[in-house]
Formats: sequence, C-alpha cells, structure tokens
Amino acid sequence: MLISDHTVLVTGASAGLGLQFVTEALARGATKVYAGARRDIPLTDDRIVPLRLDVTDAASIADAATAAPDVDILINNAGISAGSSLLTSPLSDIRKVFDTNVFGILEMTRAFAPILAARGGGAVVDIASALSWIAMPGAYSSSKAAVWGLTNSLRAELAGQGTQVLGAHLSYAATEMTESLDVPKLSPEMVVTQIFDALEEGADEAIVDDITAAVRAALSTNTTAALVP
Repeated sequence: MLISDHTVLVTGASAGLGLQFVTEALARGATKVYAGARRDIPLTDDRIVPLRLDVTDAASIADAATAAPDVDILINNAGISAGSSLLTSPLSDIRKVFDTNVFGILEMTRAFAPILAARGGGAVVDIASALSWIAMPGAYSSSKAAVWGLTNSLRAELAGQGTQVLGAHLSYAATEMTESLDVPKLSPEMVVTQIFDALEEGADEAIVDDITAAVRAALSTNTTAALVP
C-alpha cells in the first residue's frame, strides 16, 4: 500500500512514534494526515488535520470515523504501559492497558473497516512489540501478545475486502514511554521508516530491528528469555 496520494490516520499522534508517523507520511506524499490524539499536535502543515481522539472512548472513536470519512491507511499506534504486576497492580491499571493497547485497536479497526472498504481496501498498521513473543511480568507484554493475535485474526477477516493488515514489531524505541529504561533504544525515524517500507512492499509483518528478528526466529526454539534486551 503506497502512502503517496492517500489519506492516513495516526492514533497517539502527539509524540513519539505517532508524531514521527505523521512526519514521515507527509514526507512520502500523503494527501492528508489525520493526527489523532488527546493532546495538541506540535506540527503545522496544511495537510495535517488535528483530531481529538481517545481510543478507549467509543463515542470519541465514532466521532473520528464521522470526521474522517476518507481514510485509506489506519495506523493504530496509541499505546500505554502500566500495571507492572498482573497479580498485585490495581486491576484498573491492567484494564486501562488492555483497553488502550488491545481494544483500542479493535474498536478503531471496526469503526474504519467500512471506510477502508469503500475506498478500495486500504491498509491497517498495528504497532506491536518484540515483547509480543516474550512473557514478562505485568500487563504490557501480555497486551502486546494479544495485539499479535488480534492483528492476525483481523488480517483474515479483512482479506475479503482487500485490506492489507500489517503487524509491526520492534524492541525499545526512544520515546516518552521508555525514558526511564536503561536499554539500547531505536530512533523513531528508523522505526517508522522500516514500518512504512514494509507497508509499501505489501508485507503482513514488519520486523524492525535485529533484536526483534532474533526473538521472532527463536519462537520455535523456546529460548526467547535469553534474548531480552
């Protein structure tokens, strides 16, 4: 799915990878980019349409689908990290992670699938993680494992309308979410470039970096725990 001359919607677009998705979509010739977020977007371009959007709020999603009836590419980027323990963290924190990272993707895709179909099929990009395949304590890795399964099932359901569904997996990117982590981090520019390249090549999956590639390759050997960065 080429980005040039198409309309893109990015969730979680006010910072981090989301902001870079907006910038790179414009650089690749997008006709329009809906920048969906709960905060203001620190970019100015005539092709950017700011969109107040909370992916955990059904009414907000419905309003977004009404306001953006010309979307060709949906990028489900919004995500959070909370709930460090599935056993002891407040259940409300764990539910918030799943509501954002998993059900936010599902509800956005359900809302925009008819729009994509009406415009010839289009594409959906879901941002997952290398942690989709590594069991770590807390809600984040388990939510990303759910995203992997959800993306695969949505791909099967959307195939009939010609919608490309790309699952993107990466290790740690240098964003607000990872500021406190003392680990090697990928630049947002590199991550988004790799994901958009995979999208434009028609791929089903984007494996962004070497760590993620090693984890993916190790799935059948049951040695992924040794590959945690």
